[in-house]
Amino acid sequence: MHTNVEGINVKYDEFGKDNEEVVLFLHGLGSSSIVWRDIPEALSKYYRTIALDLVGFGGTDKPHENYTLSYFCEFLDKFLSKIMKNSFKKINVIAHSLGGYIALEYAIKDKSRIKKLILFSSSGLLGKPTPLLNDYLNAVVTSDPVLRYNKLKTVFENLLADRIRLLPIIVDIFISTINMPGAKHAFESAFENSTSTTLDLNMIKEIKEIPCLIVWGEKDKLIPVTFADKFKKILDNATILIISDAGHSPFIEKPAIAYQLILDFLATEQ
Repeated sequence: MHTNVEGINVKYDEFGKDNEEVVLFLHGLGSSSIVWRDIPEALSKYYRTIALDLVGFGGTDKPHENYTLSYFCEFLDKFLSKIMKNSFKKINVIAHSLGGYIALEYAIKDKSRIKKLILFSSSGLLGKPTPLLNDYLNAVVTSDPVLRYNKLKTVFENLLADRIRLLPIIVDIFISTINMPGAKHAFESAFENSTSTTLDLNMIKEIKEIPCLIVWGEKDKLIPVTFADKFKKILDNATILIISDAGHSPFIEKPAIAYQLILDFLATEQ
């Protein structure tokens, strides 16, 4: 599906339109809504699920902007206002990596809009890139197509607990997307802004009452699992769950486990 948000053509998937409660999915850096695979559709038995391609990524337009966290939050606010037809009720947000950072910043700006947060391997506390994040950027900006493919393949293998789980088509899809006009700029700008900044620790205290589930892959090499403990210190009411034999995207390697965790957390009265 597509909609126009103040001149930006936005691609998104939506399921379970007849359900009242909304679950929004936000992907990570360089990714798109396809990363969630079948989870949004599976959840649509109980919820209205919306998985969008963030501005600058996937099938959504990639304007030449400074991709700050504020820019992403403004875009998200405009998108939600349109898709919800301005009758805005509290929503649940499931977010991954950069998407987690955006979700937290969005909640800080207006906590009244968020019912629950589920964060997978969230960024927001880095301050500087990890070695694998630097490898990711280096692969994206490599001009030689064969060398770039090999570098990206290595990075994507390292995102998993077991590199044999990588589907080669994932690399091909990423390359076809990053070759779109404006995509490389959006990636580099979002990378710079999200890895060189951190959440305001004073402001994040304001959202501690929002029920939050933080999920991490035990073998995450992009944002190590030690960051789960760092999030626990600033969101002390959050529930932390570590998934064994999983890397940066546990919902890809362990989809059944991730789906059940999501379903249980959303269904629990807080």
